[in-house]
Order: sequence, then C-alpha cells, then structure tokens
Amino acid sequence: MTVLKDKYSSEIIAQMMSSDFGFTSVMQVPVIEKIVLNMGVGESINDKKVIRHAVGDMTKISGQKPIVTKARKSVAGFKVREGWPVGCKVTLRGDRMYEFLERLITVTIPRIRDFRGLDAKFDQDFNYNFGIKEQIVFPEIEFDKVDAIRGLNITVVIKSGSAKESYTLLKAFGFPLKALKEKQKVKG
Repeated sequence: MTVLKDKYSSEIIAQMMSSDFGFTSVMQVPVIEKIVLNMGVGESINDKKVIRHAVGDMTKISGQKPIVTKARKSVAGFKVREGWPVGCKVTLRGDRMYEFLERLITVTIPRIRDFRGLDAKFDQDFNYNFGIKEQIVFPEIEFDKVDAIRGLNITVVIKSGSAKESYTLLKAFGFPLKALKEKQKVKG
C-alpha cells in the first residue's frame, strides 16, 4: 500500500468526518477518483518524431503508456487534418495514481522554478486542474535527452460536493495550495 493511500484511509477520512462538513457516513467523504495527464503537441504536424518523444516522456512521468489523441476536425488555419495525432494522455487510478500523487507533491512541485503555491481554482465539478510548463521538473526525465520543452496539464478528479471539500482534501494530502476563494458554487 502506498503512503498516501494509507494516510487517506487512516487519517484523512477521520479528519474529514470530524470536521464541520457534517458527514454522517464514510461514503460521503471526498475521494480522489483518478488523475489525468494531458500533453498537447501541436508541433507534431510538421515532424512525426515529436509525438514519439512526447509519448516517451509521458511514459516515464506516469509509469504507464499513454494513448495518442487525434484531431477530431480538420482546421485549415492550423494546418491540421482530421485524424492526425495532436497530443497524448494518460489516466491513472488506484495504487499507480497514489504513487504519482506522492511523487508530484514531495519531489516535482518543489522543483518548479519561482514556485509560490498553486491557485485554488476548481472547475464546475469541483475537480482540480493545473498546468506544468516544463516536463523537465519531473526527476524521471533526463535533461540531456530532451528534444524540446513541453508543458502538460494535470487534472485531479475528485468526487466531492463542494469546492471547499475538495480544497480540504487536497490540503490534507499536502498540496501546496493558496487560499480558497469563496466564489465557488455548490452543486445543487
């Protein structure tokens, strides 16, 4: 069992149950369902090797082979045809998700240059999205073998009833989030 998974089951659930959210059952406590990593590679239109490098980097970062995403429509302005590869993505669940989350919180995020904390903005389903501008902040990526600097988007999908619940869960895991803005609406 991973450290964060054990921490969730032994500490965080009890902490959230005793908080002022009013949970009466363990099943009401917010939980991280999955983590989705997405890397858009628009420059792969001109050079097909770029998508292979992106897939290789994503495989090293996640420990799982990504799927290549393809364009759904042809866009003449971007010189993209329908079905051409434009990125790659990985969905992590279970133990692999908790291992990635632990590496992200303890190793990767502290390596981000000029880091001042992550903005606490949640989407309409109370999931947390943030971007990393350089894939080289991950220790699995060898700086000497990188062909280009690419960013990626990380989505933490949380089963929750409000932004405050999601925020409290991520803070309990150790996410370096800034203060939550109270403008977030509750699903209803």
